[in-house]
Amino acid sequence: MPAIQFFEEDISYKLKKKTAVRKWITDTIFAEGFKLDELTYVFCSDEYLLQINQQYLDHDTYTDIITFDNSEVKGTITGDIFISVERIKENAAKFVVTETHELHRVMIHGALHLLGYKDKSAADKKKMTLKEDHYLGERNF
Repeated sequence: MPAIQFFEEDISYKLKKKTAVRKWITDTIFAEGFKLDELTYVFCSDEYLLQINQQYLDHDTYTDIITFDNSEVKGTITGDIFISVERIKENAAKFVVTETHELHRVMIHGALHLLGYKDKSAADKKKMTLKEDHYLGERNF
């Protein structure tokens, strides 16, 4: 079983170029000095992600991504990342980028959270965005 898996919940969604995406994310994790245990991406609807946000984070808002860090060993990544495909499509239109670009940005954003990057303060958000841009530039597919 691959260390990075992709599932869909309450929607039908097929990620393109899964092998290349797995390698890109794995390479990012290794480049940051971490090991990869298991990482699961779950593609879902806005409503599904809203329920997770309400149930686990006590937030009553729509979001594009929620990341759960299940790591038990320092320096080793284990986590679940939930992504709203509806929100990806809406944000792609809003930011005038392709849906694939926005999806990849959000996917690497979740991985960066697991690697310890934060985005609550302006300074942290700037650092996160620079890392996102860097690793988006590392894609070769």
